[in-house]
Amino acid sequence: MSIPNPGRAEAGLAADGRTVADVGAGVGADAAVDTDVVVIGAGFAGLYGVHRFRQDGLSVRGFERGSGVGGTWFWNRYPGARCDIESIYYSYSFSDELQQDWTWTHRYATQPELLAYLNHVADRFDLRRSFSFDTSVTSAVFDDDTQTWVVGTDRGETVRCRFVVMATGPLSTPVDPQIPGLAEFGGQVLRTSDWPADVDLAGKRVAIVGTGSSCIQSAPIIADQAEHLYVVQRTPQFSIPAWNRAYDEDEIARIKAGYPRMREDAWATVGGILYEQPDHDPLTADPQQREAWLERTWARGGYLMIASYPNVVFDEEVNALVGEFVKTKLRARIRDEDVAGRLMPTYPFAAKRLCVDTDYFEIYNRDDVTLVDLRESGIDHVEAAGIVRDDGSRIDLDVIVLATGFHALTGAILAMDLRGRGGVRIQDKWSGSASNYLGFALAGFPNLFMVNGPGSVGVLYNMIPAAEQHIDFAADTIAYLDAHGLASVEPTEDAEKSWSAHVNEVAEQSVYPKANTWYMGDNVLGKPREFLAYAGGGPAYFRHFAQEAADGYPGFVLRERSS
Repeated sequence: MSIPNPGRAEAGLAADGRTVADVGAGVGADAAVDTDVVVIGAGFAGLYGVHRFRQDGLSVRGFERGSGVGGTWFWNRYPGARCDIESIYYSYSFSDELQQDWTWTHRYATQPELLAYLNHVADRFDLRRSFSFDTSVTSAVFDDDTQTWVVGTDRGETVRCRFVVMATGPLSTPVDPQIPGLAEFGGQVLRTSDWPADVDLAGKRVAIVGTGSSCIQSAPIIADQAEHLYVVQRTPQFSIPAWNRAYDEDEIARIKAGYPRMREDAWATVGGILYEQPDHDPLTADPQQREAWLERTWARGGYLMIASYPNVVFDEEVNALVGEFVKTKLRARIRDEDVAGRLMPTYPFAAKRLCVDTDYFEIYNRDDVTLVDLRESGIDHVEAAGIVRDDGSRIDLDVIVLATGFHALTGAILAMDLRGRGGVRIQDKWSGSASNYLGFALAGFPNLFMVNGPGSVGVLYNMIPAAEQHIDFAADTIAYLDAHGLASVEPTEDAEKSWSAHVNEVAEQSVYPKANTWYMGDNVLGKPREFLAYAGGGPAYFRHFAQEAADGYPGFVLRERSS
């Protein structure tokens, strides 16, 4: 979704009259580069990035650590892996031909269907030829003398480029729990983030550690396969039934005919998904009216329960009303009152990422599924035979599944040797806070763009249109630089500080800081505690980009090429 760049009256001047001449050396017009743009990652963002940059006439190299395209959906192949955003929204909007050509089978697509879709996109737009697979980018160092990036890979290749696009995914770097003795376990240790193809759980005693989305999706299927399943829970979760179903031919025909309007209307919503909104204030409405509406939102199902009322994450009283309604619904799914009590969340509704499930809570009605609540007794250590808890009790196991989450939004970037102007390391820049501008660019790191980075709306919005918007803004910005003979773009320090303050200010008005979550960086030891997303909604967020373009990038420093 491209944002127009209107151009300046005079090249070399910012809209507010600032000079854009670099204090140091600029890049010459004949500076040698191997490619214009390096794109890191071949998921939704990376594939679209390669397509858009090539459409603009730029040369592009893509790098992907996996052996194929797919990003998240290449790696997350655990049983039951499924998108928690409806398929028709969680898909590209840049090509109507693609929309008409591809037919989704279910309301919520499974991992195999999503991976098939991304492979279809790669083939349809001939994107594979621009990627080097089985290749990790290990370093990206800005060369101050030539104003270019030098990108290194684990295969020993070095590529010099003008721009780097971090399409690395906000949830792509898994966190391994520091459980004493895990290496001594005599059985099999599996990770939902890297599930092998030949797993046979039949007749085995399995423990799954962690109760986020990966557990909630996989546990019902693992329970059907294993002899006994132990769900090791630290924090209970809110989860809403998906009510998944197959699309019929008439529904698909209506969807395809209405795609243009649907995309336009969805873009203008807070979360990037169309939904019916209430016609009443929950605090003043008749209780029967409110209850009837909440029943409708429950029947709608899925992540959209967070949109039951517009202010559900900003008004604690509204939040409590919705949270109690949901917990009543969850309790009704569990026969044992004691187990139900241990499965009830104690934090504000949706302060942790809202999960979407199919028959998750119902597994606790089975005799071959046991809830292990770490709040009652933690894990002391793992030994060859299984888990030993703090109270001395033992759980004999054949398989331990780690569903322990991700180093969200910053992990993949911090894992690289990434250095900006003057050799400044990203690890040093982000030692106290993941400061940046718009969740998109970094002061001191010219011509480097993040997609759905920390401080962006991405993980609170539909990430596919959000990724398209970031890529389009990056492409439009590159076109602007080239049209005006400019070498580089990076945020000002003031713009970066202002954006970080704004992100925190909005978050502090919400319930998000009231829970320990990956949103806040709480799941990674030593990570600064701060809200890592923009909670102000899509329309407000995207207006910042539109205003930057319309005003001539006042939040950025633009530098000229040297002669």
